[in-house]
Amino acid sequence: MTNATQPDFVHEIRVGWGDCDPARIAYTGHLPGFALQAIDAWWEHQLDGDGWYQMELDRGTGTPFVHMSIDFRSPVTPRHRLSCAVWPVALGHKSVTFRVDASQDGTLCFEGKFVCVFIAPEDFTAKAAPADYRAAIEPLMRPDLV
Repeated sequence: MTNATQPDFVHEIRVGWGDCDPARIAYTGHLPGFALQAIDAWWEHQLDGDGWYQMELDRGTGTPFVHMSIDFRSPVTPRHRLSCAVWPVALGHKSVTFRVDASQDGTLCFEGKFVCVFIAPEDFTAKAAPADYRAAIEPLMRPDLV
């Protein structure tokens, strides 16, 4: 994690043996999935238990990803829990950007930037961020972490 920051939200993931390749480290393809699990947990925490499933089906707003970038720092193994710190770092009219810093036993394993667009699920068209989503995101913004 960035030294100057204290995360507002950390989601812990148990990395299992089945998540790993013959080199005994997590498959590279699993790492974005771990980050997405952490972002979904962040939404669930901020929206009173409503994660992506409820956001789309019950609240009428989807948030598909339009960009992901990850920098790998250290291998992820099943030896320790993967602690994924999640912050919103940018909020546009129709999009939100998250940063995820994932560490194990105090060592940064990967950091990434993930951009979602707000959509109307029935026709998959972009829409403005709903007011209740903005209210959840704005107080936690960390634009210094982009």
